[in-house]
Amino acid sequence: MNYPLSKKYETDTIMSKIMGPNPVKLCEELLNDCKISRGAVICDLGSGEGVTSVFMAKEYGFKVYACDLWSEPESHIDFFTKMGLTEKEIVPVKADAENMPFEQMFFDGVVSIDSYNYFGRDEDFLDNKLLPFVKSGGYIYIAISGMKKDCHDNLPPELLLSWTAEQMAYMRDINYWKDLVGKSQQAELIDIYQMESMDEVWEDWLKQENEYAVGDRKSMRNGADKYLNFIAIVLRKK
Repeated sequence: MNYPLSKKYETDTIMSKIMGPNPVKLCEELLNDCKISRGAVICDLGSGEGVTSVFMAKEYGFKVYACDLWSEPESHIDFFTKMGLTEKEIVPVKADAENMPFEQMFFDGVVSIDSYNYFGRDEDFLDNKLLPFVKSGGYIYIAISGMKKDCHDNLPPELLLSWTAEQMAYMRDINYWKDLVGKSQQAELIDIYQMESMDEVWEDWLKQENEYAVGDRKSMRNGADKYLNFIAIVLRKK
């Protein structure tokens, strides 16, 4: 697919901060038909180094709280400032998805790019840990690494060149996620689908020279991509 907005973010500064398949392009596809209004207060859940937070603040006009457990807020301030953003537009927060440090119904919406599968597989997470912080009628947009078809009972050897069986446990198919989010009593499932983003977002990542990208090349250069996909989930709080 085309990524007219993301093309502006293919700089060395941005690409050096990505932590997996290009999250900016994943975010652009996910928000292609975005129901969240400009000026909305958004949680970028699992924001990593903050590149998707910058993208959403600049391109969609959201006030973004960049929430991540493994990143220190102070380390993001200089980056955000260099990107022309102030604390009125973007706020870095060290936050555990299991114990969010916000008032209830604080956010107009939540966006989570390539991270929700690490903390959202507990069937109680959505209703008990996340939705209390979202206003009624608010949207939750999720893009996650997945499988075209669950194959955990017999993992193909291509996948195990780069990842362990334990790591692959975070990768599930659409049926798994549809069943899981469908158990929510507080959210309506608006859509769930296989994303177009795959080859290009992976290639952007595999071109990086950090140890994780280099390690992922073993599987992806040997055909692992035929088993994998990205899954988009759109929910609305009742």
